[in-house]
Amino acid sequence: MKQLIIYMMNTSILMLIIIIMMMISVAFSTLFERKILSYMHYRKGPNKVSMWGMLQPFSDAMKLLSKEFFFPKNSNYNFYLISPMMMLILIMMLWLIYPFKMNMYNWSLSTLYMLCLMSMGVYGLMIAGWSSNSCFSMLGGMRSIAQSISYEVIFSIIFLINLLMINSLSLFKLFMFQKYSWLLILMWPTSLILLMSMLAELNRTPFDLSEGESELVSGFNIEYSSHGFVLIFLSEYSSIIFMMFIFNLMYMCSDLFSLIFFFTLMILIFFIFWTRITLPRIRYDLLMYFCWIYLLPISLTLFMYFMMFKSLMEISFFM
Repeated sequence: MKQLIIYMMNTSILMLIIIIMMMISVAFSTLFERKILSYMHYRKGPNKVSMWGMLQPFSDAMKLLSKEFFFPKNSNYNFYLISPMMMLILIMMLWLIYPFKMNMYNWSLSTLYMLCLMSMGVYGLMIAGWSSNSCFSMLGGMRSIAQSISYEVIFSIIFLINLLMINSLSLFKLFMFQKYSWLLILMWPTSLILLMSMLAELNRTPFDLSEGESELVSGFNIEYSSHGFVLIFLSEYSSIIFMMFIFNLMYMCSDLFSLIFFFTLMILIFFIFWTRITLPRIRYDLLMYFCWIYLLPISLTLFMYFMMFKSLMEISFFM
């Protein structure tokens, strides 16, 4: 009983540390993005608050939280308040798969847990778009739902290919199998497809159709202000960090506890921000066409190819 209490206390403390570090990471990732965009525009970006604008994210957070909270008169108030909290709680729960020593060896179904929580992320978008009682937020919510569900199919298939190769549902096995060579070298076609599906899942450029400023102003979150907008903003940027963490773990991780892992993670986050300034937004019908006509058949073909490859390797090993 005493060991169980100590175990639960250690888990609670470590999860609290993860939440605090994730909040700080989100704050500085916004500054990182604004600096990248500004230098690519030949301007300085945030540079007034503290040295090099380092405290600008905290200044923005204080400004947002001090604003008056408005809500539409005809909105469904309870659901309107719950949806941003739901979105942030889901992404916080996703970070529970971070492989500490206490869950690294014991949690053999961590990827199944992750896929289940990711599939529930659509409900936050749906409730936010519907409960605002605005045609713009409803259209943005419908676009986000259709896009997320479509590309979630591709994401799950590619994820299953990697799990098939390591013959396990544990994330811990992923970097055990990359001790001598990254899976990025062996499975580079699946990595490209997974990266595209992650961009679509995150609603980032060139797949940011739910936030098309020319026709939807801001998408499903147009009616949110003050702390509601802060919660949605936190969930969006923590999702970016989490997705790049998963991609790094799956394809470019030989040692989770080395500085190289976090350096490659920063490069991947930089890539996400770089695409925002580089690529234009594609048309919505082309987005869905690209998913169902091109990516889905290619993903299924790759799934069959790697399944045959693994079967042949096993047969040759036993012979």
